[in-house]
Amino acid sequence: LNVHTISPELPAMFDGVKLAAVATVLYILVRCLNLKSPTAPPDLTYQDTALNRFLLKSCPQLTKEYIPPLLWGKSGHLQTALYGKLGRVSSPHPSGVRKFLPMQDGATATFDLFEPQGDHRTGDDITMVICPGIGNHSEKHYIRTFVDHAQKDGYRCSVLNHLGALPNIELTSPRMFTYGCTWEFAAMVGYIKRMYPQTQLMVVGFSLGGNIVCKFLGENRMNQERVLCCVSVCQGYSALRAQETFLQWDQFRRFYNFLMADNMKKIILSHRHSLFGGNPIKAKELDLGRLYTATSLMQIDDNIMRKFHGHSSLKEYYEKESCVNYIQNVNVPLLLVNSADDPLVHDSLLTIPRALAAKKPNVIFSLTLHGGHLGFFEGAVLFPQPLTWMDKVIVGYANAMCQWEKQN
Repeated sequence: LNVHTISPELPAMFDGVKLAAVATVLYILVRCLNLKSPTAPPDLTYQDTALNRFLLKSCPQLTKEYIPPLLWGKSGHLQTALYGKLGRVSSPHPSGVRKFLPMQDGATATFDLFEPQGDHRTGDDITMVICPGIGNHSEKHYIRTFVDHAQKDGYRCSVLNHLGALPNIELTSPRMFTYGCTWEFAAMVGYIKRMYPQTQLMVVGFSLGGNIVCKFLGENRMNQERVLCCVSVCQGYSALRAQETFLQWDQFRRFYNFLMADNMKKIILSHRHSLFGGNPIKAKELDLGRLYTATSLMQIDDNIMRKFHGHSSLKEYYEKESCVNYIQNVNVPLLLVNSADDPLVHDSLLTIPRALAAKKPNVIFSLTLHGGHLGFFEGAVLFPQPLTWMDKVIVGYANAMCQWEKQN
């Protein structure tokens, strides 16, 4: 009798377990993918000036809702991972000319120059001088996609290849790129100014590149000559304040720190001969042994990177290399873009651009709800569009600035 009464209940019980498992998976997906998160226009901090009113009217991406792909676009981690692995969807292959510039210390700066694919809408000669993210260069998918988009709108593009970042280019001195060294970027800008005496410059920096360009402009007032405006996307503003957040597990930042450290390690070791040159004293001074065991960017910065410029401590290195100490000297129009779900840039760092935009009339700070780190993919449900919100907003802002200059 018992057998007959129990057996019909077993399948029902298993169905209940299956249903609970499906419900749990769905709940985790909804939570992880932030599916319930709303979409919204960027949160803007700016002062009410004639220029800012004109820019916001003429660049609709800054005031319209940013809509990421429905299924995964509200996850900052997935946006960041897809940018990192995929780069961009069906990215184009703009053809440029590689330039080599010898530096005073024996290093060789390289950059790629891409001519415009047609006239600029204002008829003017405008060059975008572009600084990519950490360990990046002109061959990265997100850079190629952006350059192609800018060329089609009539912009010449000049893209810095960070010292040591290109795998097939040997270093010519025992130094590679650091968090805030502006020497190579300055050399590229100098070359463009000499070669194109009529051109106006637009300065663009992505992530670490955003720190470099803002520091470059703020270091010396002369660096702002012939510069129409500057756009910085997804930078952290202060390496000193960021280092503490990079050791936290919140938003998996410690894991991202490990991945970036691993990438930096590979770049350094690929140039070990140029950097350490078989000189045991040099290798000992730069703590090569500790490089192999490093699991964070801070350890690599302390043992290797700070020594390229003779900084006595990590604190001094981060203070000197961060744009937070220079950015208030930038007087050209400045658009600072960050994403609230960027897993690499802690929310506490965003008080820097917010305070700056509240204080200085030339600054607009745009904070999107979604976008991750340099993701900003747009699309309907699953598949993103080839051009991202980031690509469109930079070119849209640049076009608006050129229009303003023409009218005033």
